[in-house]
Amino acid sequence: MDGALPQRLARAYDVTMKRRAAPRHRFFATTFKGLEEVLAGEVAALGGEEVSIGTGSVSFSGDMELCYRANLWLRSANRVVMLLSEFPAPTPAALYEGARDVPWPDLFPPECTIAVDATVRESGITHSHFAAQKTKDAVADRFRDALGRRPDVNTVSPDVRIVVRIVRDAASVSLDTSGESLNRRGYRSHPTEASLKETLAAGLLLLAGWQGEEPLVDPACGAGTIPIEAALIAGDIAPGSLGRPFGFQKLHGFRRAKWENLLSEAREGARRAKPVRIDGSDISPVAVSGAIRNASKAGVAERIQFAARSIRFFSPGEGPGTILCNPPYGARLPGGAEAEAFYRDLGEALKKRCRGWTAYLLSGNPALTRFLGLKATRKFPVMNGPIDCRLLKYDLY
Repeated sequence: MDGALPQRLARAYDVTMKRRAAPRHRFFATTFKGLEEVLAGEVAALGGEEVSIGTGSVSFSGDMELCYRANLWLRSANRVVMLLSEFPAPTPAALYEGARDVPWPDLFPPECTIAVDATVRESGITHSHFAAQKTKDAVADRFRDALGRRPDVNTVSPDVRIVVRIVRDAASVSLDTSGESLNRRGYRSHPTEASLKETLAAGLLLLAGWQGEEPLVDPACGAGTIPIEAALIAGDIAPGSLGRPFGFQKLHGFRRAKWENLLSEAREGARRAKPVRIDGSDISPVAVSGAIRNASKAGVAERIQFAARSIRFFSPGEGPGTILCNPPYGARLPGGAEAEAFYRDLGEALKKRCRGWTAYLLSGNPALTRFLGLKATRKFPVMNGPIDCRLLKYDLY
């Protein structure tokens, strides 16, 4: 990986002796498989300590201010959860007792609604729904014993999300400090549309080593997610500063003044950012119109040039620069012949009109990418949801 973050972001978090004296917590940030090193670099740049990489996650230690910063600044993380307790749970009774030992009323008020997200693997407790139910009962009973009332359950949009993981009879109980997934930046007009998730787009940019210092072009931009995330990186704009709420804001001890200061600090840094050329194009005028609306909601419309253009006429101009795109894997193209033609046209454009550029293509269908007629100089395994993909690098001499 060629440097995951701008140096200015690394300087944004200065660990002082006073901060070291604050209560420490263990956090886990989740991401897409293949982006763990990118996320670890982001966490370390923010001042995370004891950073450790797992499958699809990065664990680290820090105080609650670091938790705020992580949710505000991490680009490739989907969630940040705070570990509360670890204990053996070979039986439902053991899970109930371990979860009940957590001082829940000290963490959030009973007015908050809750949901429990549970996963189990290779354990005596075999059903995740049952594990979630036992944990919910333990939380409710702890509240009822302490305060005489208990939180209500809201599985759709809870104030507080509790995360339970049981692997080989070892249980961990955590609080989700993010609330909604961090890919929900708030700028997508239609968040459920079939497009690259914001956190994956940002992670691919960082995996490609793009730091906002050279041109970035996406010739199949769809909803504009890659160019918009590029504009956020180049503008040093914190992805969590666009107005969305976070789970930690519902917890006892939330420091509103500190959070407002962090937001002000992030916005002040964004005003000093230098411009860089970022372009996005797509054959669909409807998609381009949507991309322009999304960029406007993200506050970066003036940083990106969008155009409706067939891949057949793609020409990025004078290099060097980076081309990054998520071309269709075949599902969005009606027939095999049309899919083959798209990749042949993309390959011709890259070979004939992109000299001096470096291209990165997210491939979820090797049978299609062979029609490019190019040999990748490097392949990065990345999961796009359930799809096993490769980020293919092409040096275009």
